[in-house]
Amino acid sequence: MLTPSAVPLPPASGAWREGDPPGRRQWYERAAPLPLEAGGELPGVRLAFETWGRLAPDRSNAVLVLHALTGDSHVAGAAGPGHPSPGWWDGLVGAGRALDTDRWFVVAPNVLGGCQGSTGPSSPAPGGRPWGSRFPFLTQRDQVSVEADLADALGVDRWALVVGGSMGGMRALEWAVSYPERTGALLLLATTAAASAEQIAWATVQLHAVRGDPHWRGGDYHDAGPGRGPHAGLGLARRLAHVTYRSEPELQSRFGRAPQGAEDPWQGGRYQVESYLDHHAAKLVRRFDAGSYVTLTEAMNSHDIGRGRGGVRAALSRVTAPALVAGVDSDRLYPPYQQAELAAGIPTADRLRVIESPYGHDGFLIEAEQVASLVSELLGRTDA
Repeated sequence: MLTPSAVPLPPASGAWREGDPPGRRQWYERAAPLPLEAGGELPGVRLAFETWGRLAPDRSNAVLVLHALTGDSHVAGAAGPGHPSPGWWDGLVGAGRALDTDRWFVVAPNVLGGCQGSTGPSSPAPGGRPWGSRFPFLTQRDQVSVEADLADALGVDRWALVVGGSMGGMRALEWAVSYPERTGALLLLATTAAASAEQIAWATVQLHAVRGDPHWRGGDYHDAGPGRGPHAGLGLARRLAHVTYRSEPELQSRFGRAPQGAEDPWQGGRYQVESYLDHHAAKLVRRFDAGSYVTLTEAMNSHDIGRGRGGVRAALSRVTAPALVAGVDSDRLYPPYQQAELAAGIPTADRLRVIESPYGHDGFLIEAEQVASLVSELLGRTDA
């Protein structure tokens, strides 16, 4: 067993790199540069993705699953070579589950700008060096545009269902507004039509934490040695974010004021809740890239479904797919009133659905049975 002093230092970036085990990943490579909403273009674009099940001969059974900020394409399956974490919605995808892979062809891409096989700041730019500080500003629309290219490459003209929560919900909504003819049904979880001032404020604090780390080096740290990446800044950003992902009652009931083991907080030791946040920070540092964290957070801040479309109401009116919108009753980061506004504005949505959970925003990931019920209801409508 490794002693604390013998634990290997984390690499400068937790990104997947060429030469690492591919795991279940497949890749789509775009032949032409990708035009970007903010101007310019991104050459050499590729997306990592995973699939489960088989595409039907009539191509009618494809489901698109879109991950949140620090997720990736590994929706289902065990951790292992190439996949540092088990599937983040493992209870939802597989034979006999809500997304039954004997019936549905499930596709999950790693978002553009991410770090688990898709083009992002840690990827080689033309010339071979990591993009780093040169990586361009992305929006949700840029990310969905290349996901549409992936659908073309897979032969999917129309998704039977597009589903996502949080950042994934932003992209799912963008799919339904940008490509209504390609979105057969829509499930939005714990998301919003536009990033709010408070959401941007929380994100800005996290961005300052990462960029304030002396090892950030303006974003050009990827070739530094182990232990020399912006780990302190990324870890602090994760701690801040994780507090907003959970609810105050859950943290209080779970940890209270208890010390961590034999540690004495009055003598430099930690409370249990501190140890909990430290644990999640250390995990993220080893499996994620600080540059991707910045890129994706900025993209989330830019999210506004009504931008250039006459406002939110006009944009939502474009949705034609049968839709369900659900919020988590204890979510303080994406409070249910935001999902209520979506449900009221989308012509094909009925009443707001509520996921009951003590876990706050993370409830959309944790309460798999309630999410499965929503998936089954929506897919049942499309089968009718």
